[in-house]
Amino acid sequence: MTSYGPRTGVAPTTSYRAGAAPVGLFQIPDGKYTTTIYSFIRDGRYNDVIKILSNELNTAPESLPILSLLGYCYYMVQDFQESSNCYEQLTKYYPENEAYFLYYAQSLFRAGQFVESQKVCAQIDHPDYADRVLKLQAAIKYAMDDLDGCRLLVEHAPANDPDRLVNEACLLFKEGNLEDACVKYQEALKILGYRAELSYNVALCHYLLKQYVPALKYIADIIERGIKEHPELGVGMATEGMEVRSVGNSQVLHETYLVEAFNLKAAIEYQLKNMEAAKEALTDMPPRNEEELDPVTLHNLALVHMEEDPAGGFEKLSFLLQLVPAPPEAFSNLLLLYIKYDYADFAADLLAENAQVAGSLLEPSLYDYIEAMLLRQASPEEAYGKLDDLANKHMETLRRLTKQVQEARQNHDEESIKRLVNEYDEATERYIPVLMAQAKIYWDRENYSMVEKIFRKSVEFCNEHDVWKLNVAHVLFMQESKYKEAISFYEPIVKKQFENILEVPAIVLANLCVSYIMTSQNEEAEELMRKIEKEEERVAFEDATKRTYHLCIVNLVIGTLYCSKGNYEFGISRIMKSLEPFNRKLGTDTWYYAKRCFVSLFEMLAKHMILLKDSIFQEILQFFDNCELHGRDIPAAVNALDASAANVQSSAKTRHQVKRDVSSEARLLKSLFIRLYE
Repeated sequence: MTSYGPRTGVAPTTSYRAGAAPVGLFQIPDGKYTTTIYSFIRDGRYNDVIKILSNELNTAPESLPILSLLGYCYYMVQDFQESSNCYEQLTKYYPENEAYFLYYAQSLFRAGQFVESQKVCAQIDHPDYADRVLKLQAAIKYAMDDLDGCRLLVEHAPANDPDRLVNEACLLFKEGNLEDACVKYQEALKILGYRAELSYNVALCHYLLKQYVPALKYIADIIERGIKEHPELGVGMATEGMEVRSVGNSQVLHETYLVEAFNLKAAIEYQLKNMEAAKEALTDMPPRNEEELDPVTLHNLALVHMEEDPAGGFEKLSFLLQLVPAPPEAFSNLLLLYIKYDYADFAADLLAENAQVAGSLLEPSLYDYIEAMLLRQASPEEAYGKLDDLANKHMETLRRLTKQVQEARQNHDEESIKRLVNEYDEATERYIPVLMAQAKIYWDRENYSMVEKIFRKSVEFCNEHDVWKLNVAHVLFMQESKYKEAISFYEPIVKKQFENILEVPAIVLANLCVSYIMTSQNEEAEELMRKIEKEEERVAFEDATKRTYHLCIVNLVIGTLYCSKGNYEFGISRIMKSLEPFNRKLGTDTWYYAKRCFVSLFEMLAKHMILLKDSIFQEILQFFDNCELHGRDIPAAVNALDASAANVQSSAKTRHQVKRDVSSEARLLKSLFIRLYE
């Protein structure tokens, strides 16, 4: 089942100016020391000020100027916990100054300590701060999901206060009334002028309504203004390959909403399945060190790079679960990714460890799906039964929505049609993973006719869905007698992306080529392979460091097919050709599939069931020599969760352990081949 997808960023917050740092700093006496401190603050060198004043605080722990400046600087670098500590000290030493109570409450709020912030707010009586305290209290209620309490406080604000309009929009947003929330945010923008946080909130509403074009328009505006007004933030420099320094988590960065905008852009591209654009959006954001990344960015980086770096993705998501509060999407996505990568035991442990919160973090249908998936190994029949119940519920929903769409069309209700079609698409997306999980149970048993039967049962709902069509093609292909039917499903997928053929999954191209060959359409197979080769040459010319494996996989599949049919001479020649050039094609996965064919060949040679020409013998020896030369730093097997722990239990064992890389395995296979040939 696919994961929930990236986080979009923070939800809209009420219009309490928590983003504005406390003002009214105490002015310490003039002098060189003072001039230096304030010049650093003017230049935004808050971390330098923190280093200087932290040392001074040891000698004067009750100093009002030092504590005040430290609290301000910690706030500006987004270290709200330390900022609250400083203001807490100020409230103890200087209780007559209620401004410090306000700053203390504000810092606690930004640090996520809502109950403590409420208690401090209750201690502020000064009429000058009444309006700010009221808005802060409303923001706290909102953050704690006490919407009724928040609404009561918002209604106390003057009707002509623009902040009241923003707060009402936030309440509508959290209640799920996205259309009205969006309208109010846009009204606030007209009154207040451009504000990054309001533009972001409008974009987020459009995103959740699946209105991606207007969402991207507002995102582009945020990014354009951020680049123009703050070139020092280095937007886009990392993507262009330039060496950049971290800009840190400054208050300026927070106020531009650039991080949130890029995360939302990445989420949109992810939903549109434009993975490269999603990755680019995350690298375009202002550069920060990994330890400085916010949970949303870290979560999204884990998802978009999961295919090429699963170990890093699992590590990031596991880390996020240790945060308080943990991003809710991290829990569901980690569970689903464990299942996707066949780490059912890890998924079961994670679910058991978080049993108390799982019910609130997972939708009921998703919880049922995960439970069924965890049953697959122990009891496939019971798992299939649970999945079947779940599938029936989804099909009932789809039938109901189909009927409602038809009624809306009869009534010419365009607005309802649009809304219901979106709901139908979302319901289909929830149904597809359940259907695929059912099919996989029989796929693993190689009962392909049953898999085909399951797919045919769902044809009325899924016949236009790309995932369904792709898997129908696969199951027809695996039955061997239905290559022509498989071609009818594979061809539209390939033709749709023929001009960008490397965007098509390599296995689709490989299976289509095999289907052409098995139905005596060799010219079509050769034409497709020439197209792939030409495209790979173009990519290599544009970027010599980028690896492409499409033609390699096509040749591997064709070679494996011929070997399975007993034509080892042609099959092995295809396998050897597939890894040329070795410096670009030899990898852990390609080696795994290549060596399987050689092991099969060795078995046939050992049984004296085939003979090889001397020329083939020499070619195989040369092939192993090339693999040994280029495979020294390529692991022979990779565990996505822990590539080293699986083989290394202790330093003593490591000393006696055979090195598992492609080079060592190539030497072993070469020596075995020579013995067999002799």
